[in-house]
Amino acid sequence: MSLDLDALYIDLHRNPELSFQEHRTAGIVAATLTELGVEHTVGVGGTGVVAVVPGAADGPVVYLRADMDGLPVLEQTGLDYASVARGIDPNGVDVPVMHACGHDMHVTCLLGALEKLVAARDDWSGTVVALFQPAEEFGSGARAMLDDGMLERFPRPDVVLGQHLTPLPAGIVGVRAGTQMAASDGITVTMYGRGGHGSRPHSTIDPIVMAAATVMRLQTVVSREVDPRDVAVVTVGAIHAGLKNNIIPAEATLELSLRYPTDELREHVLDAVTRVVNAEALASGATEPPTIATLHTLPATINDADATARTVAAFQRAFGDDQVVDPGMFTGSEDVSWFARDADVPLVYWFWGGTDQHAYAVAKAAGTLDSEIPTNHSAMFAPVLHPTIERGVDALVVAAREWLE
Repeated sequence: MSLDLDALYIDLHRNPELSFQEHRTAGIVAATLTELGVEHTVGVGGTGVVAVVPGAADGPVVYLRADMDGLPVLEQTGLDYASVARGIDPNGVDVPVMHACGHDMHVTCLLGALEKLVAARDDWSGTVVALFQPAEEFGSGARAMLDDGMLERFPRPDVVLGQHLTPLPAGIVGVRAGTQMAASDGITVTMYGRGGHGSRPHSTIDPIVMAAATVMRLQTVVSREVDPRDVAVVTVGAIHAGLKNNIIPAEATLELSLRYPTDELREHVLDAVTRVVNAEALASGATEPPTIATLHTLPATINDADATARTVAAFQRAFGDDQVVDPGMFTGSEDVSWFARDADVPLVYWFWGGTDQHAYAVAKAAGTLDSEIPTNHSAMFAPVLHPTIERGVDALVVAAREWLE
């Protein structure tokens, strides 16, 4: 048989599912693995799927990982296969759902890579363990699979490999040794005031003003407290307060995303954020101190130097030196490294491009890459199918075979 990867990708793109709700996607993965004759287990860590492919002889165990979940984004790509799916988020709210981060392409390419590896299994030694992971966007899917006995129930890895689609030119592979992606914390801050009538603000402690002052002050954490040579991000992604224009509410919540490349900088930024939040509450006369709750913590995605050099050399032999670049550190975060950290083995995690090559070249020449080329999590994120699929499949196969030969 030969998988129709175009059709598979289009189907996944049309039918995205939110984190830990990837039941249909997991079913498609399982059905495809059955067609390929690959042993697999469903329901790992909730909706995860694990496939085990032994080679011709004993050898290393290579983990290949793809994530499956979509995002609460209303797609605006105009594609004839654009998603119109909706889902219910953890707060019980009906939301649009889109594959705005390329996870549909990740799944497609891992299945395509397994097809090639299965067809050539007499030519390599070792074992491939393919992980189809839920809930990367929650930052908790890898942890859920590991807590479900991943390392005890399946062969333990000697190396963990994975890839992520990004707005590089289609066909380009981007990888670097060391910190490839930042560590992150998601936190919720609740600020407490005293509610009342909008016509009598003097009788209240306005948490909206308190929250607004806090948002503005938080912008100085990076600009005034972090060495300009370092990389850190403090983003307030959501504010929730009030229900009506003439009612001052009793509380306001802020949802923050914090990013940093090192544990030392993480401690510094978290301390600064905590200080600012408490100080603004005090300055506003709050009678109750704010609460700060951690939603998730993700470690930095750190590529092992020796393993990365070996994998990069394989990419260069397969694709050419001009097709393999150092993309720099990304301030986005990932949970893939939990697999390598828990198993105490090297990680190699790379990016590959999905942007039309001509469109990228034109935008680069004009200096408009940031404004013209949609990036991950954008409602306009729409990778070209070719050569994105081919390169995504081949990159996984080349990397795996480097360790399995």
